[in-house]
Amino acid sequence: MKNYVKKGQKLPLYGVGPMIVFAMGAVTAIGIILSAYVWKTGILEGPWALLCRIAGVLLIVSGLAVWFIGALRSDMDASIAENRLQTGGIYAWVRNPMYSGWWMLFAGICLEWHNVLALLTVPVNCVLLTAALKLTEEKWLLDLYGQDYADYMKRVNRCIPRPPRCN
Repeated sequence: MKNYVKKGQKLPLYGVGPMIVFAMGAVTAIGIILSAYVWKTGILEGPWALLCRIAGVLLIVSGLAVWFIGALRSDMDASIAENRLQTGGIYAWVRNPMYSGWWMLFAGICLEWHNVLALLTVPVNCVLLTAALKLTEEKWLLDLYGQDYADYMKRVNRCIPRPPRCN
């Protein structure tokens, strides 16, 4: 997994991200296909369907915004290349905004199908994301940044954005 940009860079630029996102997308697609087309059950009607669609659009837009800010507006590539821990901006709200954005997007897509069974993919994706991050990137970052990263982990959520805590 050597996709380094600069000599001396300690972390890969892309890490396990593409694999995690692909796995979450596959779980979402399988859940939608099974619930809506194979089992054909769990479909919400009337105002519940409308509520799901509105919430779905809000989650999709929010997920895209969180991903965009984390990936393209945070200078994360430079932080990785310089082996610098990024804790400002959106990274003060959530440790993994790019993954969070994808998770929110997939949750929004599930809501668009207004199917109760498809919504089961949301917690499955959360568990998948949490396990993948604990077993890979969090270990790498703890090895690289030590106590600074451990303190950061205590202050900032892994996947659900929330305003920064004051110490």
